[in-house]
Amino acid sequence: MVSTPPAAKLLLTVPICGLLTQPLWAPQWGAGILGEVHALGPAGSIVAVAVFFALVACYCRHLQRLLKAIPAPARAAAPRSVWWMFAIPYNFVEDFFIVAAIAASLRNDGRIEPAQRQRWRRLGLGWCGLQILSLLPGAIGVAAGAAALLAWAAHWASSVRLLRILGDTACAAPNAAASV
Repeated sequence: MVSTPPAAKLLLTVPICGLLTQPLWAPQWGAGILGEVHALGPAGSIVAVAVFFALVACYCRHLQRLLKAIPAPARAAAPRSVWWMFAIPYNFVEDFFIVAAIAASLRNDGRIEPAQRQRWRRLGLGWCGLQILSLLPGAIGVAAGAAALLAWAAHWASSVRLLRILGDTACAAPNAAASV
């Protein structure tokens, strides 16, 4: 599998930084995501951010378990690589690569039906794209943010289903013998 150079990922992060800092250089466009969080007040902001990061941690744990359920020779990424989702703002770009690496690992493993694997991949890449669109100011950003949260929740639920399938088929895994 061809790896994307870290410099390319960092370069792709530059426009994300622009979108995140938009309220500083174009306040007339709106307060952006930071303004939405700030609108909750100090206590509400702290609670909202803490709950969000706790949910992200739980999601990452499920993705890590999903990768660990795949035999090491079939993995396109290390299980702990999912924790890059906390490397803000780099995570906005890296999330695409995390989803793609897990999808490649699922393909290499072979226990998940191709159609189900492709749905999982498309849903994951969809929430990744929507979270970037959520950084746009105004109604578009708010709508994309709401859609991103729904797609993320659906992707998480799908990940849990895949984990159950992989757990149920662990003994019958085609590549499991290669890892012994």
